[in-house]
Amino acid sequence: MGFVRTNAAAAMLGVSPNTLRSWERRFGYPEPRRTAGGHRQFELTEIEALRTAFEETHNVSSAVSMARERGAGPATPARLRAAFGRFDEAEADRVLEESLAVRSVERTIEEVLLPAVEQVAGGDDGDAGTATGPRSPEFGFAWRWAGGWVAASRRSAPAAVRDEGVLIFDASGPDDLDALHAQALELVLRRGGLRTLILSADLDPARVGRALHALEPRALILTGRGATLDVFGRIVFSARRACGERVEIYDYRGALPETGASTVPRLGGKPLAAKERLIDALEGRKQADPRERQQQRAAAAAAIVAAS
Repeated sequence: MGFVRTNAAAAMLGVSPNTLRSWERRFGYPEPRRTAGGHRQFELTEIEALRTAFEETHNVSSAVSMARERGAGPATPARLRAAFGRFDEAEADRVLEESLAVRSVERTIEEVLLPAVEQVAGGDDGDAGTATGPRSPEFGFAWRWAGGWVAASRRSAPAAVRDEGVLIFDASGPDDLDALHAQALELVLRRGGLRTLILSADLDPARVGRALHALEPRALILTGRGATLDVFGRIVFSARRACGERVEIYDYRGALPETGASTVPRLGGKPLAAKERLIDALEGRKQADPRERQQQRAAAAAAIVAAS
């Protein structure tokens, strides 16, 4: 168990050491232990619990009651958001480590990491999906920390165990929430055993041939809301030319506008559900009649190209 001395504990709570000592006398919480030299040492989990509760209630009496009742509490988006609000990298690390003790990597991403960053973005003036306005420093910190965490997890993901390749074309801009969602999807698909590669949608379609030939994708996922239908149409055309009609086209998080004429399957907006739908679709395609499969592919591609 970690302990901190009075000055450090007071700094974590944003109060003076005298205020912290007065809380100790009045409420008996947080309750320090004494070193051999008579110095106070506060249990780190109690200080963190009180800090989280105080941020929620802004009332010390209520915060003490809440902290006593629930302790540090479970790893939640609210706790992670609070760490982002304090630019506290160590606390953010700790929250996700606690989450991984009871959740998988995938569920930690979907249930804690992404919601926390979305909550921080909700305090900005711009749209939560795209960077249409200036972002707060807290959002910038959260976005970069979360992206680094996802990247580190991606590097440690197990090797692919399935033959199918998946190519993600991301049309989101810098610091967009959609960009973080695209990175999370790539990680979840990799952990699902799929060979996965993510590329920017603003690349010249004529220059992605090597990536297409190397990956030989069975699925092409369009995500992000920063590209026109014309851009996506050229990407689909290049993929068809390089890999043939066996490539299936999918939409993730509303990259393509909702129109009655569109036949492109939508994977939704959550990475775990998207992975399951994609794998089910790939498995289903193996069993489908070849002529029916060719017609479905041709219709999906024609819808994008015609709309562009």
